Amino acid sequence: MKFLPVLVCLLLAACDLRPQTQLERVQDEGVLRVLTRNSGTTYYEGPYGPTGVEYDLVSGFARYLGVKLDLRVPDTLSQILDDIRSGKADLAAAGLTATDSRREQLNFSIPYQQITPQLVYRSGTPSPQNLDDLRGTLEVVAHSSHAERLRALQEEYPDLSFVENDSLESEQLLNLVWEQVIDYTVADSNEVAVSRRFYPELRVAFDISPPESLAWAFPPGDDHSLLDKADDYLQALRNSGQLKRILDKYYVYVSDFDYVGTRRYMHHIERRLPEFRAWFEKAGKKTGIDWRLLAAIGYQESHWNPKAVSPTGVRGLMMLTQGTMKQLGIDKSRHDPQASIEGGARYIARVKRRLPKRIKEPARTWMALAAYNVGFGHLEDARVLTQEGGDDPDKWVDVKQYLPLLSQQKWYKKTRHGYARGQEPVRYVENIRSYYDILVWVTDREHPPRPPSPALNVESPVL
Repeated sequence: MKFLPVLVCLLLAACDLRPQTQLERVQDEGVLRVLTRNSGTTYYEGPYGPTGVEYDLVSGFARYLGVKLDLRVPDTLSQILDDIRSGKADLAAAGLTATDSRREQLNFSIPYQQITPQLVYRSGTPSPQNLDDLRGTLEVVAHSSHAERLRALQEEYPDLSFVENDSLESEQLLNLVWEQVIDYTVADSNEVAVSRRFYPELRVAFDISPPESLAWAFPPGDDHSLLDKADDYLQALRNSGQLKRILDKYYVYVSDFDYVGTRRYMHHIERRLPEFRAWFEKAGKKTGIDWRLLAAIGYQESHWNPKAVSPTGVRGLMMLTQGTMKQLGIDKSRHDPQASIEGGARYIARVKRRLPKRIKEPARTWMALAAYNVGFGHLEDARVLTQEGGDDPDKWVDVKQYLPLLSQQKWYKKTRHGYARGQEPVRYVENIRSYYDILVWVTDREHPPRPPSPALNVESPVL
């Protein structure tokens, strides 16, 4: 019996030596290490900070666990899969399809979104009816579920050939289709829906598989402690309706991808603009910005709807954040059209003042508008790339050629602020310029032509 206390001590010590579970380790260290991708459907730095479906989900999961989020962005999809397979992170939240072959190597959470892989081409070329109809180059992301699916389909379509691109994401391949550099690509339906707002000539030929599930990937093995916790979290989001709200935030508006036609715009000039015109004119006088430019911005932002709310939570006629309104000293509701117009005009004027004085009009205005849309930091990144490329960072005609590069990993990894939907601010500025030109034409018919506003030299459209 005298050995019993010793035996108890040894048993207790053995219990203390059991390995920590993944969940215990994360909670002990106070950090959740997550792998993701820089893309419009996963994670990116928006005008108001980090954003994206995966960012919203994993940052919420970190809060759920009571730990900090350590977000890591490997260079390629294959590296993400390799790193999570070897346990270099706790999970991968990167818009991953939970395919059968991936399940043999990794553990997956319950699904949080359904997508459909789609073959995409550009309008103006023949629409293929099946994979036998392809006449040109088909490129997909290397090591993706799309490549996996196409390899399986080669048994049914022996003449099917495709290229696996190991340096571009789906969003960049969609851009190449739009630019007519390649003929086809395969992208998930959510990626297509987002991109068609910016590349309206893209068309879906057909689905290459039934709907598939996106899920988080975890390292292989029998320790499911962190995985089970993630399943509990995702299921709670689904049950509460919060998961749907997160997805709606990014996708609910993208089905209406066409740019507003001139006829509808002219109708709105006649019916909607008169209610707000005096406030645009007043804000223009205060800031020195042509009121018609402010009106064009307001139309691009909200179609002159003071109750508008964007997927990212900005609202009002000029689509401002609550923080921006407070910084400007405006304590009225963002849905107050006069306050929103005043706030938008003052904010644009502030952005213009931040630009180097050597930048002349109208380039100064176009760059300010780009920053209004994508964020001042991303604009500065594009200007740095412009200068490094041997072009003039003070000319909009040059800078707008480099902004789209911010969506390509080869370029954004060199920048301070990282990934951005660089094509969006270019289209944003060009749309506003079109709306502005039409509004100038309409108002010039009311009165004899006037000299251009000192705030915007409309006689120098080349910059």
